[in-house]
Amino acid sequence: MSYDYDPELLPWLHLLPDVQLTGYDSLLALRAQQEGPMAGGPEYEPVHPIDVRDVLVPGPSDAPDVRVRIYSPADRQGPVPGLVYVHGGGFVLGDLESFHPQVLRVADELGIVVVAVDYRLAPEHPFPAPVEDCYAALKWVAEKASELGIDPARLGISGESAGGGLSAATALLARDRGGPALAFQLLSFPELDDRLGTESMRDYVDTPIWHRRNAIYSWTAYLGTEPGGEDVSPYAAPARATDLSGLPPAFVTACQYDPLRDEGIEYARRLAHAGVPVELRLYPGTFHGSVLVGSASISRRMTDDELDALRRGLRITESR
Repeated sequence: MSYDYDPELLPWLHLLPDVQLTGYDSLLALRAQQEGPMAGGPEYEPVHPIDVRDVLVPGPSDAPDVRVRIYSPADRQGPVPGLVYVHGGGFVLGDLESFHPQVLRVADELGIVVVAVDYRLAPEHPFPAPVEDCYAALKWVAEKASELGIDPARLGISGESAGGGLSAATALLARDRGGPALAFQLLSFPELDDRLGTESMRDYVDTPIWHRRNAIYSWTAYLGTEPGGEDVSPYAAPARATDLSGLPPAFVTACQYDPLRDEGIEYARRLAHAGVPVELRLYPGTFHGSVLVGSASISRRMTDDELDALRRGLRITESR
């Protein structure tokens, strides 16, 4: 199939990660290749002093502690908004190092405390382990808000790809378990639906980084069984949730040539229909992970839009 990619992205197609999830051996090889910042991208040099530290927080019942990385602006004055960040990687890839530059930039540019979650990965730890780790981290952040210098009334959650799906699922858990209260959710090209039945998921079988074959492997590893069954929990696949009312305001992004495009658009539509304030952005000529090409104008716009959405969603009034 031919794709009308943004011209600034074309020269980078052969330089992007070749993600082919064909089995467990290929997964282990990819994990070894992706140590450090995603795609070997440049490090981010913060303008303001940021304290970065890793800590272990209590995990779910009868489960190991969860490692989180705390990014705290050293020059903050009083409580600031907080953000729980959930990395991407199809439920099977990624760690705190992979997305460190991106998270550091968010803390630096917005002047907020960001807590990134090193959740357990599938297939070694299938559902519900990853989302329960994220929920445990969210609870800890809310309980320790005063110590962390976070305003508990301005606590959000964000993630991209599988991290977007886990963020949406964590927001569902927080609603259904009576807290913690979330002020905002940022879902960047989220992975939400194991049924794999949307038009974009059916047609995009040869797109860069992510395509239908990878999605099938991703969901099979995460669920521990073939995707699309009748009894899949909405906390695994948020698109399965029948009631989206009462969720925090959302900002949802989608890439034009991404298999995940349609499920993100549909989730935003259903949030709006449920009375949840939601904003949706669809970026032309882009593909899953094209934001890694940071020099492209469309990538800069995507990043700026997300930072602006966080400013509004977390009510950040002081400029950095």
